[in-house]
Amino acid sequence: AARSRPPPRRAARSRRRPEGKVACGAGPGAMPGRGALCLGLLLPVLLGCGSAQPGGCPALCECSEPARTVKCVNRNLTAVPPDLPPYVRSLFITGNPLTALPAGAFPAQRLPDLASLNLSGNHLRTVEAGSLALPALRQLDLSGNALVSFSPQAFGEGGSPLEELALRGALRDHGVLLSLAALLQSGALRNLSRLELADNGLLLLPAGMFTALPALRQLDLSNNSLVGLRNVSFQGLGQLQSLNLSDNSLGMLWNSTLAQFRSLPALRHIVLRHNTWVCDCAIEDLVAWLKESDQVEGKEALTCASPDKMLGKALLKINGSDLNCSVPIDLPSQLQTSYVFLGIVLALIGAIFLLVLYLNRKGIKKWMHNIRDACRDHMEGYHYRYEINADPRLTNLSSNSDV
Repeated sequence: AARSRPPPRRAARSRRRPEGKVACGAGPGAMPGRGALCLGLLLPVLLGCGSAQPGGCPALCECSEPARTVKCVNRNLTAVPPDLPPYVRSLFITGNPLTALPAGAFPAQRLPDLASLNLSGNHLRTVEAGSLALPALRQLDLSGNALVSFSPQAFGEGGSPLEELALRGALRDHGVLLSLAALLQSGALRNLSRLELADNGLLLLPAGMFTALPALRQLDLSNNSLVGLRNVSFQGLGQLQSLNLSDNSLGMLWNSTLAQFRSLPALRHIVLRHNTWVCDCAIEDLVAWLKESDQVEGKEALTCASPDKMLGKALLKINGSDLNCSVPIDLPSQLQTSYVFLGIVLALIGAIFLLVLYLNRKGIKKWMHNIRDACRDHMEGYHYRYEINADPRLTNLSSNSDV
């Protein structure tokens, strides 16, 4: 009976080690050479865990894969990191000595989901063609850069889905303003709904700059030096809801501009505070529009900046008696009216003259015949004297006869 007990113990050991499972390392049950084999199988896995994976975070940047965000803020970067993870949707590269965006700076194939790009506060001077050709880009912030060159093909040839563009303090150079105007007029940003052009010291805007932005809802032109809007067309901006013109140098708004404001059905928020309004006869149309319109925010606070007698007076409290409008101030239209009136008078005088000639045509004809006969007799007398003086014989005969 005692000799029959060992076989069951061997069976128990075989049950604890399932068939087909290999034990690695030294010890009971370890097969010769299997430790080296297991080490060879585990080594690639261990090396893979310690190496950078595709889509890893670039050096000097902070990444959050769950939030799909990458931040490279104040890291002394001179170029866009080439190894940005493909999962990124929001990218912040700010406060760096970055000077240029070359073509392909943000590869579209590697960054298919990049929707928000913040490049503010760098030292960007040039934005080259194709540098921002991203298929999912919706928001772009280039504020606080000293741009000198902005290619009209920066977003590629086929247009861009961009909806928000911020350029605060980035358009100090007049040439880059013209490049931006060409970009907007090309129709490449037809989906743009928000455009920020504040803090740029702009005096005048290129004509027709906003005519190819049918989806524009918010336009910020505050804190510039705009002196007028006569060459600015707001036609076609049927979706425009908010227009900020505060902190400029506007002295007045002409009737043509006011008519455009009236024609925009969605425009309900116009900001005009802190402008240098000139309260003379030319401001009558603006005052009348302010009194009847509900588009202007805080219109009660708008005051005159000149002349001295009107300084600080609220525009809504201006009456016709406050303005000296005895002499029309619109001289070009006055001269045009004078020219028309003068032309009518001259035409009337000419018609009367022709009528008098027609009624006296017989007498005038007789008078013309008399003048013709008189001139003919006179010319015959001169001709006769000439013949006498030219012939020596007649001259001697005339002399002898006189004697």
